[in-house]
Amino acid sequence: MTSVVMQADMAISQIVKNQKDFFRSGKTKDLEFRIAEIKKLNKLVQQYEQDIYDALYNDLNKPHYESMMVETGPFYAEIKHTLKHIREWAAPEIVPTSLFNTPGSSKIIREPYGNILVIAPWNYPFQLTFSPLVGAMAAGNCVIMKPSEHAPHTSAIMKKIINENFDSGYIHVIEGGVKETQELLNERWDYIFYTGGPEVGRIIYQAAAKHLTPVTLELGGKSPCVVHKDADIKLAAKRIAWGKWINSGQTCLAPDYLFVHIDAKDKLIDALKNAIIHAYGNEPIHSSDYCKIINEKHYNRLKGYLNDGEILFGGKFDDEKLKIEPTLLFNAPFHSTVMTEEIFGPILPIYTYNNIEEVIEFVNSREKPLATYLFTKSSAIQNKYLNNTSSGGVTINDTVLHISSSEMPFGGVGESGIGGYHGKFSFDTFSHKRSVLIRGPQPLDNFLRFPPYKKGRMNLMKALLKRFL
Repeated sequence: MTSVVMQADMAISQIVKNQKDFFRSGKTKDLEFRIAEIKKLNKLVQQYEQDIYDALYNDLNKPHYESMMVETGPFYAEIKHTLKHIREWAAPEIVPTSLFNTPGSSKIIREPYGNILVIAPWNYPFQLTFSPLVGAMAAGNCVIMKPSEHAPHTSAIMKKIINENFDSGYIHVIEGGVKETQELLNERWDYIFYTGGPEVGRIIYQAAAKHLTPVTLELGGKSPCVVHKDADIKLAAKRIAWGKWINSGQTCLAPDYLFVHIDAKDKLIDALKNAIIHAYGNEPIHSSDYCKIINEKHYNRLKGYLNDGEILFGGKFDDEKLKIEPTLLFNAPFHSTVMTEEIFGPILPIYTYNNIEEVIEFVNSREKPLATYLFTKSSAIQNKYLNNTSSGGVTINDTVLHISSSEMPFGGVGESGIGGYHGKFSFDTFSHKRSVLIRGPQPLDNFLRFPPYKKGRMNLMKALLKRFL
């Protein structure tokens, strides 16, 4: 029977020590153990699914349907994909053996790093905690998770699921704020996985550097959205509205600002207004399908952005409900706060352009974003934009959806992050690729390898290298 130890009974240092001991026991290297534990996690999430939905509603006013679509749904998909492919991923990869290592054989084995720290955000508090957990478990690691204190109800149900059902030496949830996070960062880890903003990401990176600990940093940034004049404007507006205002804009991948070709400006703005009304009604603040801002601090920050430009639509807010309407903001100065900080809320600055080169120049003048979106029917425009910009990921003629594929890595570049995950990329992220050369037992060696280096050997070696390499 699994031994379960509650966090309250132990200091963080003791929990970390127990995990190191558990990993050294070798249990997690057993593939059957990993599969059984992942299945157990899946069953537990199904058992507590309604509690998860209730917690997400309490933290973010997130509708249960939306929670299924963007929180538990992606988790179940990750589980299914992982269980289907884990034996294939974990199998040794046989690679060619060079001439100079013959006789012999070569392979790459994927072994777990060991003890993993996952620090999760508040905006998708369940999915962005449990999805990396699946990859870390599949790769054979022990994991400590630190959920965000800003989503306390979801944090509590995740703690209940994990800490009451798994050995604390294997996987464990530690709640708390800055103090607990700092204590965790003072420990020595084999890998750190962080999702959040660049400011805290730098702190994580500095802490990891003390022990040269590898990291994945899933950050954010100002993801641009571009609508060319040949786009299907009504369809573009519908898809932009979904990607921008789901979770009330509190999505790291949400379109952060929008460039529309001057010829399509009026048509797109009208279509965006209609898309917002269709989704959330004439009074979105009262819509049961529209989330609230996570807390008063972020709410007040976002209210301040409303003064940075001309409000074309929306702009109303409710201090009691912590809700701000989906807002279209026109021609905010590029140096204004709304355009120098990641918005992470329901405000969309809009600008016009005459040619795509203007947009490319602007995007390249800023930090590399986590995502970029382009709406156009022209393959030439698509290729020009793709070939001349850089971002963590791209969706063309839609928003956000590239994150949903288990066949592609999700991650940033530069300021928007380091590393990627999902599907096999999660397994690889949490695995060390260990090169193994096995020489034949026969006493056969290439005489060119060993001294003394006799006359004429240089020319012979050059000839062999030219011929076989």
